[in-house]
Amino acid sequence: MLSGFRVMWLQVIFDLPVQDKQQRSSAVKFRNILLDLGFEMFQFSVYLRVCSDKQHAEKIKKLIRSSIPPYGKVSILSFTDKQFENMEHFFHEKEEFSEISSYQLDLF
Repeated sequence: MLSGFRVMWLQVIFDLPVQDKQQRSSAVKFRNILLDLGFEMFQFSVYLRVCSDKQHAEKIKKLIRSSIPPYGKVSILSFTDKQFENMEHFFHEKEEFSEISSYQLDLF
């Protein structure tokens, strides 16, 4: 049985320059790498993915680190499923429920 304290989420937040063709290409490549790694867009330049445990999260973080473009900012935040459960979402001053859930783990 999976515990809400064992299952980990990774959130990648990035701000990459897109002023010239090479920068745009690097930004698109980085975004595609995140998608290939199973991340979903949560907001523009904010991507989330669930991992079965801390070791799996560390493996994914290592892959991300090796793919970071030479310019811009990239941050990676890890937190437990239990912590994610406490996140509140607001849209036009109304609470919204997250469509991203740990039900993805049913595939593991």
